[in-house]
Amino acid sequence: MAHKKGQGSSRNGRDSKSKRLGIKASGGQFVTTGSIIVRQRGTKWSPAKNVAVGRDDTIFSLIDGIVTYRKGLKTFVSVLPLPSDNT
Repeated sequence: MAHKKGQGSSRNGRDSKSKRLGIKASGGQFVTTGSIIVRQRGTKWSPAKNVAVGRDDTIFSLIDGIVTYRKGLKTFVSVLPLPSDNT
């Protein structure tokens, strides 16, 4: 009995593309409306103020502002609006 398969198709060679998950905007970074902040599977990071969650659990910004992260029992992501200069 041969221990090696003869020439032809290989049994290996299959691999999925990486999904590029993770944080896309760090704390203190400016984001615009619709910008993706976190790409995730499940809700490792939870939405807070001025952010929303997409169908694939992506967290994105609803306003222009600065990204903040707050850690408690869960890590919450929010976007704070820029202070207006009304002098």
